Amino acid sequence: MRVDHVYAGYDGTDVLRGVTAEIPEGVVTALVGANGAGKSTLLGVLAGTITPRSGRVVPARGGRPAFVVQRSAVPDALPLTVRATVAMGRWAHRGWWRPLTRNDRRVVDRRMEQAGVADLADRRLGELSGGQRQRALIAQGLAQEAYLLLLDEPSAGLDHHSVNRVRELVAEVAAEGVTVVHATHFAEEARGADHVLSLESGRVVVPDPDR
Repeated sequence: MRVDHVYAGYDGTDVLRGVTAEIPEGVVTALVGANGAGKSTLLGVLAGTITPRSGRVVPARGGRPAFVVQRSAVPDALPLTVRATVAMGRWAHRGWWRPLTRNDRRVVDRRMEQAGVADLADRRLGELSGGQRQRALIAQGLAQEAYLLLLDEPSAGLDHHSVNRVRELVAEVAAEGVTVVHATHFAEEARGADHVLSLESGRVVVPDPDR
């Protein structure tokens, strides 16, 4: 996937300012930067939910990416079980109005198992811990069976154990051949990625190896 001279933002104000980068297929790319650097905006551009003012995104292949937002963006009061949440990932293939097929249900079960939330299938999202909730949302993204998985700071606000569980899950997904891009401001997570893309004030920068 290639991003060519992308300018994008909100309400006429550019957050990304001429971003050019290549994202290798089938590996984990860490999108690094401080708050306000443009990480979430770039993820939105890659997901197709934000249209660049200029520039273009050249995907590696067809199909819609799976975009997993921060868990804090999903209201606690939303009366959804874990199973229903993960099943929403199949809407990309079926639409929300069509019942799930046997294969859809099989995909949902497999992704819940992979994410370690199968035993929580009938629990509501609002009842879960932060780590459990984040893994349920990642399972929803995986249920889309997309070639590209985009994660917006999946470890934010999690304890050490939950961070490790999420990291292991991301590595497992990449081993399946899925291209993963996750935003983070943790240097340790960036070092564990196969590829690092650093943003500062909406521009790509070359990271200092001593930092």
